[in-house]
Amino acid sequence: MTDTPQSTRLDPRLNPYRADLAANHLRGEVDAPKFAPGKDFQIIAPVTPLTKGPSDPAPIETQLLFGEVFRVYDEGAGWAWGQAARDDYVGYVARSALTPAPVLHTHTVAALRTFVYSQPDIKRRPLMSLSMNARVAVTAARGVFSQLSNSGWIFTDHLASTEEKEKDFVAVAERFIGVPYLWGGRESLGLDCSALVQTALERAGFHALRDTDMQEATLGEPLPAPFDLTSLQRGDLIFWKGHVGIMQDGERLLHANATHMCTASEPFLEAVARIAKSDGDITSIRRLPSLGA
Repeated sequence: MTDTPQSTRLDPRLNPYRADLAANHLRGEVDAPKFAPGKDFQIIAPVTPLTKGPSDPAPIETQLLFGEVFRVYDEGAGWAWGQAARDDYVGYVARSALTPAPVLHTHTVAALRTFVYSQPDIKRRPLMSLSMNARVAVTAARGVFSQLSNSGWIFTDHLASTEEKEKDFVAVAERFIGVPYLWGGRESLGLDCSALVQTALERAGFHALRDTDMQEATLGEPLPAPFDLTSLQRGDLIFWKGHVGIMQDGERLLHANATHMCTASEPFLEAVARIAKSDGDITSIRRLPSLGA
């Protein structure tokens, strides 16, 4: 058996390397004619796509939210190539969505969605809206509003300090019921199955990677096969090839899915029977440790 080329041993979704360029920290692990140290930028758009290539028609891999840090290794023609600090995802981001001066965030958006106003007044036209887990820096307070480092104002009760965590990640996920399904989406206007898991777990202080195969390989502990579908618990993660759902209890499954084209709650066994026709049988069930206890 011949050796596998070095570069194929690293997942390109999580490791910044291309045929022409790689990150400095990958020296000795990949072959590249040039290496770069990278420079940290911050997302200043409410949400922006991270794409597979440097063009608008390129497939969306995921989304980055306001305040996230993105390490740039190369830029040109209006695009920056780099890696998201939140979950290590690699891809291209529009240069216009970035600022080269990251600000240390103090709070995250805890509400499903909230508005940023030009003044601490709900009658003012909003400057933008932000989705859950967007990151902001609070510099002052006035009444029920907090002032942000960009001089915008946000309703204080829609924020949580960086130390505050939710106790029940399933309850967080349940707030997304009815939100449209969007492949690659990570926001309150649209998200996919693995983003629902990632977003809800983040609010509970638990790090999760972006894609279903990554989550299946790293989250919790696997339940033994053959699976006992009568003893499932709230918070168990159910995996199929390319899909994941969250058990609300022993009988109902919560998942963002393309059948309902939204985040939906449905009888678990009905979902299992339907999904088996298109995606096959359950590949694993992962049980997470108690969070927020």
